Amino acid sequence: MAEWTEEGVVAAATTIVNAKVFDGTRLQDWTSVRFADGLITTCSAASAAQDGDEVIDAGGGTVLPGLIDTHVHLVPGALARALTFGVTTVLDMFSEPDVVARAKEQAAACPNVADVRSSGVGATAPGGHPSMMYAPFPTLTAAGQAEQFVAERIAEGSDHLKVFSGVGGLWPSLDSGTIKALVTAAHARGLVVVAHVSSTAGVEEVVSAGVDVVAHVPADAKLDQALVERMAEAGIAVGPTLATVENTLGEPGGAAVAGDPRLAEALGDGWARRLASTSGAAGWRGREMPPYSRAEDNVRRLADAGVTLLAGTDAPNPGTVFGASLHRELELLVRCGISPAQALATATSEPARVFGLADRGRVAAGRRADLVLVSGNPLTDITATRAIERIWRAGTPCDRRAFVASAAEAEQLAAFDAQVARAVAAVRERWSDRERWSDFGERTAP
Repeated sequence: MAEWTEEGVVAAATTIVNAKVFDGTRLQDWTSVRFADGLITTCSAASAAQDGDEVIDAGGGTVLPGLIDTHVHLVPGALARALTFGVTTVLDMFSEPDVVARAKEQAAACPNVADVRSSGVGATAPGGHPSMMYAPFPTLTAAGQAEQFVAERIAEGSDHLKVFSGVGGLWPSLDSGTIKALVTAAHARGLVVVAHVSSTAGVEEVVSAGVDVVAHVPADAKLDQALVERMAEAGIAVGPTLATVENTLGEPGGAAVAGDPRLAEALGDGWARRLASTSGAAGWRGREMPPYSRAEDNVRRLADAGVTLLAGTDAPNPGTVFGASLHRELELLVRCGISPAQALATATSEPARVFGLADRGRVAAGRRADLVLVSGNPLTDITATRAIERIWRAGTPCDRRAFVASAAEAEQLAAFDAQVARAVAAVRERWSDRERWSDFGERTAP
């Protein structure tokens, strides 16, 4: 039944015609997609339009499933910004319970923001990463605390568990036994376990613990081929977050995002300036950092071995922005040698499968009408995902201009600046401490 507004009657259903359709895994022979009441009802080679439908002529453009960013950290406005760029679902990988609760309430009440799932507070040691980014939060010191920690996260509404491996890092870290206990406890409660790593040694640690997803691709060394093959055999997925890694290792990824007019038009001046100014990891210049190319080489090894890759940005780390940076991530993944179709799957069907989001990630009858229409063909040019014509979240069209220059955007920018300032100050302090101890050791070594 059609709905009525003050302006008049609203179509009961929407039908897209004259389109190419990527279903989450491959290009189908369909040209039409019809949806009503938030769900896709028909996908067909001929027009699926019925009397009374709103008909959208795609003009030969491409229909995609709504994109899923598998790695963000929530700040005010994050969900609105993400949806502006076709990201209909975000997976938060560490936020405090009150922040998560507000975000979920917003997503449930407002169709103009992305949907969200969250780990809530991640598992780390006292003083461990990412304590510099947040107020005090629960930590662990022993394996015997794992079951209670997992139970408390579930009670707070966590949808998956995040654990932190500190091997090779600057911070206090959980021991291997505690990580294994957390994985066992989380799996017993049906939670997917995502592990943050900062080194190849950290990858070995969390793979041995049996995690489901490795977050970040290390660049400190070449990934061992035997380890990569173990990951493939075990079905462990990897979210490389190259969009953040490239900036951390000195590449101008943020400037590349801000410099693309297809993205810049919906960014707003505030984010464009920040992307340009934080690009190239200004806070790390002068440090001895590994080459970014090693990160891409490691992703290539993972892809060649058949390891599942997941697209994620780690926004709002310096040089990244919610939504727009996921398009950069797709471009970087293709640079690692995977096909555009495989790259699109990393942001649609694959995260839906890995995280158990059975209602989305695909264009198919019965799935949520989370859809993006782009001009051009991202199966031949992955950057065509940036040429967004229309976005629907659960069948509701998104106003792409509503967020830019709004009060919510100003709040988001302020939160972003404060978070980055805390992190940079903490990392610099830790580096200074390490260098002082290193200098002392060099002066006193026999």
